[in-house]
Amino acid sequence: MKILLVEDDSILGDGIRAGLKQAGYATDWVQDGMAATHALKTGDYSAMILDLNLPKKSGLDVLADCRSQKNAIPVLILTARDTLSDKIKGLDSGADDYLIKPFDLDELLARIRALVRRSSGQSSAVIIRGELILDPAAHTVMLNNQVIGVSVKEFSILEQLLLNQGRVFSREQLEEKLYGWDDEIESNSVEVHIHHLRKKLGNELIRTIRGIGYVIDKL
Repeated sequence: MKILLVEDDSILGDGIRAGLKQAGYATDWVQDGMAATHALKTGDYSAMILDLNLPKKSGLDVLADCRSQKNAIPVLILTARDTLSDKIKGLDSGADDYLIKPFDLDELLARIRALVRRSSGQSSAVIIRGELILDPAAHTVMLNNQVIGVSVKEFSILEQLLLNQGRVFSREQLEEKLYGWDDEIESNSVEVHIHHLRKKLGNELIRTIRGIGYVIDKL
């Protein structure tokens, strides 16, 4: 999954990006409001972490433009503005969550997981499909009560398909979810990751729609 990080503080932004990467997220990081609006128009993100005090365009203006474009991306405001009126204004402007700086990285990651989960209509903290259990917090996959070792990219593809069962994703759409601007996309990487997942989880789970993409069917 890929997160859009909008933070103008270089040290803080670098730390958040490192934490997101360690948690398995790809991240595109921009440092002003105009760049954030452009990224939202051109990228496909699972969530956005949005500072409010930004150069060129405020975070609230970025959020207003985003919602006026009918973009339903989950948005977490991350800011030093800590008054009750600030929180109310942020949430009423279309944000889905509000976290005040300074913050704990584990709490930020938990809130991102919750936002992504709710946006996919998933109520449980773990995703269960038959004998398959995926735990985004623990970053584990279990099949028939056995832990299955998967790479970060394999986990991301599996999570994306499980959260959107019945929806077909093209190779390009999966690549968009897996890689940030600074990542090098390896040739045929999605096909290789799907191949490895099938070897570990069986050939029936992920179905290929010839010429279109990949899907995990609804049960």
